Amino acid sequence: MDRLQSMRAFVRVVEHGSFARAARALDISDTVVTRLVADLEKHLGTRLLNRTTRKLSLTESGELYLERVRQILQDVEDAEAIASSMAGMPSGTLRISSSTAFGRAQLSPLLPYFAAAYPQIVLDVSFVDRSVDLVEEQFDAAILLGNLQQFDSSMIARQLGVSQTLLVASNGYLRKHGMPKQPEDLTRHQCLTYPFPSVRHQWTLQGPDGSTDVPISGRMVTNSADLMREFALADMGIFILPSFAVRDDLSSGRLVRILPDYHLDRLPILLVYPSRRLLSSKVRVFVDFMTARFTNPEVDHWCTEEKQGIEIAPATIMGS
Repeated sequence: MDRLQSMRAFVRVVEHGSFARAARALDISDTVVTRLVADLEKHLGTRLLNRTTRKLSLTESGELYLERVRQILQDVEDAEAIASSMAGMPSGTLRISSSTAFGRAQLSPLLPYFAAAYPQIVLDVSFVDRSVDLVEEQFDAAILLGNLQQFDSSMIARQLGVSQTLLVASNGYLRKHGMPKQPEDLTRHQCLTYPFPSVRHQWTLQGPDGSTDVPISGRMVTNSADLMREFALADMGIFILPSFAVRDDLSSGRLVRILPDYHLDRLPILLVYPSRRLLSSKVRVFVDFMTARFTNPEVDHWCTEEKQGIEIAPATIMGS
């Protein structure tokens, strides 16, 4: 019996809640995963999992074993990282998570260069619009929008930059409904937003004279910046989107920035990874790669308001 392989199979079954999903994650068959866990239970002389037709659950022995096994597997990974770093060749599977909008707009163009620089690293990249638990879901690193204070000592968070939340609309929408001249004008427009309490019914705009609260309403609520952008391009209303998600649309004139003297939050863009005794070489080179490309963590690299930003189109209505 390959005890390490059996341990990994057991941990993945617990994490994914089924043998089938664990098999897909490990890229092996359901039968092999079932056999690995059964062999492990036989070797230990105790049942680790309660199996019913509807769900799996840990036995008391399984709960105790899981905690120790995770540490053992981490120690093995650390040992491999030491050997790999001494050889000077980062290798292994690097699991990365990112929000869909940032991943598609900013991470996707960079990853081919990283892959070319480190051919022995296998990239496993997930774009998701939800909170992820890096430890439970076995991610090596994640790129998140948030605040440094939200992470405890088990995580290291490096700020890559900031992204302002901008008000944007299409030329088609503005030709039909007019350009807002002041924040209060937004109350007469379709303002499509996110389901979060801070922006669901009111936008707090930061401007030359401080903050302004504007009640808003509209026909669209979504937690996806990608879907928000598609509706904006379809002339559906005025949207709030992070600068990194709309830079190219603003530069090309597909979208227009509304009330350019105002923006919503400045969201820190964070590279987060678990705090470990030894940082594996594959994670270390990814951290170095990303921080080298975002040289000023306090700057919005995608907005003209920042000195080191990227030029975007002025708020004019094409064809008017």
